[in-house]
Amino acid sequence: MSAAEAEANNMFCASCGIAELDDIKLMDCDDCDLVRYCSDKCQQDHISQHEAACKERVAELRDVILFRQPESNHRGDCPICFLPLPIDLENSMMSCYSKLICRGCEYANDVELEKNRVQNTCPFCRHPTPKTKEEADKNEMKRAAANDPVALRELGKESCHEGDYDTAFEYWTKAAELGDVDAQYHLSIMYREGDGVEKDEEKEVYHTEEAAIAGHPEARYNLAVDEWENERFDRSAKHFIIAANLGHDGSIQMLKEYYKHGLVSKDEFAAALRAHQAAVDAAKSPQRDAAKASEKFRAYQQQTFEN
Repeated sequence: MSAAEAEANNMFCASCGIAELDDIKLMDCDDCDLVRYCSDKCQQDHISQHEAACKERVAELRDVILFRQPESNHRGDCPICFLPLPIDLENSMMSCYSKLICRGCEYANDVELEKNRVQNTCPFCRHPTPKTKEEADKNEMKRAAANDPVALRELGKESCHEGDYDTAFEYWTKAAELGDVDAQYHLSIMYREGDGVEKDEEKEVYHTEEAAIAGHPEARYNLAVDEWENERFDRSAKHFIIAANLGHDGSIQMLKEYYKHGLVSKDEFAAALRAHQAAVDAAKSPQRDAAKASEKFRAYQQQTFEN
């Protein structure tokens, strides 16, 4: 059916055939965009005829969203330097405002504080940083009480590490409802492993897809592996390409294997390599390099001292 034919058909009720006029308004199918109805009764009467086509169209529409390349990874940009946050390096979350900042900005702030010998302050809001874990936990609970999705997600992680999966599930469910992408990913793992919930493949896939759509590279990688295991190599390659374009190292390595076995073309692999490198380079800065070097030096000092 052509686009013109589909548009023409949508001027009539798919069940009784009545045309849309000034006093007759048609409503869309609840799930797809193929047909319209003049009443709930007509929609109910037409279900048996439309069900198969509706399911197929819903899957097509879902794939349009699923395989759309996100503009950036789910972490977004550092709120201080405005450079993309890396996906493979340590980041720092300040409890006073539940924001993720890069190590480079944290390092620059530490250097400035040490130079001026002043009280430790948050690099973002400039308020004094918590002096004890109890104070930091209090700040986190305050943010959670205000329905801060990041604080809720972090509380979920703490509960999970303590083995309290029920509480972790509650925190992550609420955080996911408020838009936290990492919470969606954590929920997908819970449904896959059966930690605190019954294993549920449908719910696992749903939460994994929601995280992937929002730019979570690990979620996208998991979808690619699932498709590979089911021998749907074309879909698997699409997922790996999207994740590689976000700077995900594991995905670019898998695409290298796919290219060797003829599962992606030379042009597709070359484009993924360029996009991957561009994403990695975009997350670099002199401050971040300095922070990484400082961390390595401190680790070396600690190892030397222990020996």
